[in-house]
Amino acid sequence: MEQAQLILITGGGRGVGAATARLAAAQGYDVAISFISNESAALAVVHDVEAVGRRALAVRADSADPKQIAQLFAAIDQKFGRLDVLVNNAAIIAKQSRLEDLEFERMQRIFAVNAIGPILCAQQAAKRMSHRHNGRGGVIVNISSAAARLGSPNEYIDYAASKGALETFTTGFAKEVAREGIRVNCIRPGHIYTEMHASGGEPNRVDRVKDTIPLGRGGQPEEVAKAILWLASSEASFITGTFLDVTGGK
Repeated sequence: MEQAQLILITGGGRGVGAATARLAAAQGYDVAISFISNESAALAVVHDVEAVGRRALAVRADSADPKQIAQLFAAIDQKFGRLDVLVNNAAIIAKQSRLEDLEFERMQRIFAVNAIGPILCAQQAAKRMSHRHNGRGGVIVNISSAAARLGSPNEYIDYAASKGALETFTTGFAKEVAREGIRVNCIRPGHIYTEMHASGGEPNRVDRVKDTIPLGRGGQPEEVAKAILWLASSEASFITGTFLDVTGGK
């Protein structure tokens, strides 16, 4: 029996990452996730993946740390021996603030996790997927944000800028590896009901802004997960370097 495809989702313990992990398992993928602090949430995802008969692995790894990223991929090599899809989902925001009040350390950390982290992960993935390295090909889906288009004034300018960097990386890397069997695309979620908003100091942010969304509501993590897994699938085989907004029209 042929081994199932393996999907790695960074930041897979909560929110969009966890929803993607559970949906991927339901679609037949084996699932690896990274997490940084909430081990119980990550283990709950592992339990749910295994409950539908798929293999699962959760690894604690800070995506801003190249050593931890190398260890994450080594653990995947050891357990699964393959990598088919990378979802660069791990990201952070900090408390809502105007630009002049942002601290340097905050900016550094946000760019390290949200922009450099996905580049480090894509670097490791390419070494395993690329035909240049005798890989079987693969798919990378970067998770940006509508903030990259909108700029997040008065709230998260540094976060928005880090996602803008991720989008430019998507464009360049997609072209770089297009002839090597790797497709690279990007999802821009809008206002989604996840725990991330609490990190910015406003847990009910989606409800506050939902009237500004043309569809009149916030999105669910599962709605983003479906878009991610569609881009990862053979149904999207002629799509690379593309951005898909999952924003309710905003």
